Amino acid sequence: MQLTAPATRRTGIRDADGMAVASFVLGLLGLLVLNIFLGPVAIVLASIALWRGTKRRGRAYLGLGLGVADLVVLVAFMQADSTPSWSF
Repeated sequence: MQLTAPATRRTGIRDADGMAVASFVLGLLGLLVLNIFLGPVAIVLASIALWRGTKRRGRAYLGLGLGVADLVVLVAFMQADSTPSWSF
């Protein structure tokens, strides 16, 4: 007896579309706060969404770019302050 419907290709694409949007949103948030955590998460989600064949390729590429920008901003602030971001 099967209680749930089997996963279809459409479900996988929908999941990939959600990952593309999530990577975009996390990349934007990462420019403001917690860029050391949100940047890499945005990069990973965008990469997975592109690998799974999302229909929202533009959002996935923007999420990927924003994730990289998060890390670039982090490095720029660390260089300008001459300290690592986690020092107290």
